[in-house]
Amino acid sequence: MEEGQQVLVLDGRGYLLKRLVAIMAKQVLLGQKVVAVRCEGINISGNFYRNKLNYPLAFLCKRMSTNPSQGPYHFQAPSRIFLLTMRGQDALHCFKVFDGIPPPHDKKKRIVVPAALKTVHLKATRKFAYVGRMAQ
Repeated sequence: MEEGQQVLVLDGRGYLLKRLVAIMAKQVLLGQKVVAVRCEGINISGNFYRNKLNYPLAFLCKRMSTNPSQGPYHFQAPSRIFLLTMRGQDALHCFKVFDGIPPPHDKKKRIVVPAALKTVHLKATRKFAYVGRMAQ
């Protein structure tokens, strides 16, 4: 990323996956450089077992029948799951995701997105799953 432009650093812990992706995709399309750290702490609303059935089983069973090494690659890291949730590949060069907090971004101030917080949009009794646990 270029040194001249300001980079938005977002801590992913405590946010809902799809709401966060929608907000960050809008910022990327507006020309802002965005970095998401700690992607293993992002939440998905709904029961863990329901999410585990919906996402990985249908996703991981797909393969190329003639040569599986050329077929669709299934990334299971939480940061890659978060990156693949964002649709549209034209602006992904301005968007970086990391598991944990790597050294260049550990001392930077991280922004808060209230529109994507789990505590704002889900009742306290609702079940949710972590992307880090889904990736195991």
